[in-house]
Amino acid sequence: MVLNGSPRPKGNTSTLVKHFKEGAEESGNDVTVFNLDSMNISGCKGCFGGNIKDPNSPCVQKDDMDKIYPVYKDADIVVLASPLYYWNLSGQLRTAFDRLFAVEETVPNWRSHEKGAILLMAAGGDAFDIAVQYYKTLLEHLNWKNLGIILAGGVNNIGDIEGSNKLNEAKELGASLK
Repeated sequence: MVLNGSPRPKGNTSTLVKHFKEGAEESGNDVTVFNLDSMNISGCKGCFGGNIKDPNSPCVQKDDMDKIYPVYKDADIVVLASPLYYWNLSGQLRTAFDRLFAVEETVPNWRSHEKGAILLMAAGGDAFDIAVQYYKTLLEHLNWKNLGIILAGGVNNIGDIEGSNKLNEAKELGASLK
């Protein structure tokens, strides 16, 4: 499962996602990509009101997260894909991931098994340190395994990533998942 936090469907982050997905599917994996910017996802209210009655939706809020929850529940790997915004993940990605709080913290029968995780990021610069630290801390808290990090710096404008070795790395990382 890929949570793509890029607002640009043909941007550099989305291009990384595309190559990762190609590699993963070529090696027999099913990959579902959620382009978060085109989805209606409200912020977490921190209500601790996890919905234990609905087997398809662990959150009391009803929005497009209901499309994500069932895929997330069954996913072995969660890919976090984002452009670098103010030294961290995009708001689109943070909002969606915050809503997974309902799964991990409030509804025991929805808690995920240990998952693998991957971070794909693109940026005009290369100041990824805070985002990577956030990602690693998140994985430690959730008891997930880091399967790879691809950081494509120096790609500000749409298309700047074309020809970059980072696209090959993304495809190879996807293909390595068996």
